[in-house]
Amino acid sequence: MHASASTPVTTATPNRFGWRVVDIVVAAVLGVAIGLLFWLWNTIGGAWFGAMDALTPGLGGIAVGIWLIGGVIGGLVIRKPGAALLVEVVAAIVSMLIGNVWGVSTVLSGIVQGLGAELVFAAFAYRRFGLPVAALAGIGAAVAAWIFEMFYGSSPNILKTVEFNAIYLGALVVSGAVLAGVVGWLLVRALAATGALSRFAAGREARAEV
Repeated sequence: MHASASTPVTTATPNRFGWRVVDIVVAAVLGVAIGLLFWLWNTIGGAWFGAMDALTPGLGGIAVGIWLIGGVIGGLVIRKPGAALLVEVVAAIVSMLIGNVWGVSTVLSGIVQGLGAELVFAAFAYRRFGLPVAALAGIGAAVAAWIFEMFYGSSPNILKTVEFNAIYLGALVVSGAVLAGVVGWLLVRALAATGALSRFAAGREARAEV
C-alpha cells in the first residue's frame, strides 16, 4: 500500500517595502525628468531668489521649493523606503551634469533634501500620502536644506545674522510646503490621471476616484 502525504500550499505575502524593477525604472525616469526641471529652474528660480533677497535678505528662500520637489514626488509615487532620497539625488546629479554654478554641492544638497523628505514619509510608516503629508515632506526637505546651508560652504549661514536665518527659514518652509509639497502632489495627481502610474498605488487611487 502506497501512502502519500499532501503538502500544504502556502502563498508568500508580498513585501510592501520591497523594490520591484518597475520601481527602480520609474524612480530613474522621474529623477531625470525632475533634474531637467531643476536645470530650467536654475535660471528662473535663481533670478527670483536674487530679487527677493535684494528686497529682504533671507526672503530668497521663497524660490527654493522647486529644487525640493524631487523627494516629494518620488515618495508620493513609489511609496517605499528610499524613494524620496533616490529621486532627489538622481535629479541633483542630472542637474549637475547638465551644468550649473554649484557643481558637486548640488549632489550634497540633493542628499540632504532627499533625506528631509524621506524622514517625513518614514514618520507616517509609508502609509499616508495625501496633501498634508506631501506638504510636510516639502517642509522636511526645506528644514534639511536650511540646516545644511547653515554650516556648508565658504560662507555658511551661521556667520549671518539671526534675523536673516529666521527669515530664510520661514521662506524655505513656505516654499517647501507650497512649491514642493502642494505642486508636487498636484503633479502626481495629474500624472496618475493619464494612466502612466497604473502599476502604482497612486495610479490605482486616481482610477478609483473616477
